[in-house]
Amino acid sequence: MLSEVLLVSAPGKVILHGEHAVVHGKIALAVALNLRTFLRLQPHSNGKMCLNLPNIGVKRAWDVARLQLQDTSFLEPGNATGDAAAPTSEQVEKLKEVAGIPKDGADPECLAVLAFLYLYLSICRKQRWTMEDLELINKWAFQGERMIHGNPSGVDNTISTWGGALRYQQGKISSIKRLPALKILLTNTKVPRSTKALVASVRSRLLKFPEIVAPLLTSINAISLECERTLEEMASAPAPEHYLVLEELIDINQHHLNALGVGHASLDQLCQVTMAHGLHSKLTGAGGGGCGITLLRPDLEQPKVEAMKQALTSCGFDCWETRIGAPGISIHSAASLDTQVQRALDGL
Repeated sequence: MLSEVLLVSAPGKVILHGEHAVVHGKIALAVALNLRTFLRLQPHSNGKMCLNLPNIGVKRAWDVARLQLQDTSFLEPGNATGDAAAPTSEQVEKLKEVAGIPKDGADPECLAVLAFLYLYLSICRKQRWTMEDLELINKWAFQGERMIHGNPSGVDNTISTWGGALRYQQGKISSIKRLPALKILLTNTKVPRSTKALVASVRSRLLKFPEIVAPLLTSINAISLECERTLEEMASAPAPEHYLVLEELIDINQHHLNALGVGHASLDQLCQVTMAHGLHSKLTGAGGGGCGITLLRPDLEQPKVEAMKQALTSCGFDCWETRIGAPGISIHSAASLDTQVQRALDGL
């Protein structure tokens, strides 16, 4: 039983290179960012279990005694040893009953509640689980991803659990051991998009124009390899020419992604604004809107960065300065929760 406040955090992530090509067996490079999600666990004596997800406007409460009385035997298959098991469609439907969610509830808020309840009810049944067991945290996080996304790659939960940077190809994930201290600007265009639809559109274009699209995917794979090689060189002896290489790779990959049909006017605008300030950007993730990354050279003066951020904000975008290669899941001192969170926010 939790006797005091516990604060843990995990980093966000971006894909440097390899979007969409990774779906077709090519390499993707993912890095953890020092933009963190915090989880605060606080004991209460009111007999309620409360869930508050302020970023998506979710606030729910359940009577703990009633939850404990729930028949959770439907969670047992595959879980008898304490290992993380994938949720079945039957389990999802029963969880909806427990949560009081309509059967057709599939919006992000409903999915977030379902993922939380699945992990809470499954993990709390296992006496051998500990917060220090990163392998198990990673496995459970993957099942939460499956609850929301259906068939995720495993990149997101792995990079957030372990931090740093990784290479992903055809289901195999390996850590990139040496990484330079790169600063980037993460920009949210606030344009919603469907990852599933964008992936399907690239597949359709590949089937329609195989001799045109396949070489693009091969080139994106080569970009990922060249980026990885450059990052390893920079970790040993950084030089100005390394940044020129990284900027060229960003530009080439962005053009490739536009050719694949996953660009968007908002991302074009992002690239134009940053290029006007002498910087280079590309989309990160599925495209079609969403987020983009901009490489910030070490010789860039802060007033110039602020001017660019102001220009992007004027476009209706949100911006955050951050660094790649952040540490993975971390436990913070409960004695100074507010200070810990504020310092993290100040460092963004």
